[in-house]
Amino acid sequence: MTENVTSVGGGSRPDTDVSALKGRTGAGAPAETRGKTTIADGVVAKIAGMAAREVPGIFSLGAGMARALGAVRERVPGAGGAVTRGVKVEVGERQAAVDLDVVVEYGVSIVDVAGGVRTNVISAVERMTGLEVVEVNIAVDDVHLPDEEQEAQPDEGRVR
Repeated sequence: MTENVTSVGGGSRPDTDVSALKGRTGAGAPAETRGKTTIADGVVAKIAGMAAREVPGIFSLGAGMARALGAVRERVPGAGGAVTRGVKVEVGERQAAVDLDVVVEYGVSIVDVAGGVRTNVISAVERMTGLEVVEVNIAVDDVHLPDEEQEAQPDEGRVR
């Protein structure tokens, strides 16, 4: 791929959370490389969030308060944001860095899960955006215990 990634920020455009993939221009350039493609930080965050959730052993993303607010926000129609909860990205000219807050399932190897998340996130972001992922930092904020789901659900026998 001969495309270059450049920041759209600065100059006459104040938007600093978008990157552009610029191709060669002119009649001699292949059609698929003429023009530029911009990729917002939010797009990279969604890709990273989806890729992290695909890894076995990940229960959810987001630190305690972010998960609580996210659970409320998910119930509001049109609020969205659940995919990027617990995901922060920095997108530069040619590179991206990803920070993830995760909750793992009890009993899994955190080291193995973290390695799987890094591999999956790097692969997905690089394949879909063309950006080089320089690092994926993972903060394990909690371990989900099997009995926590049962405690969170209301007692069925109370009202019928």
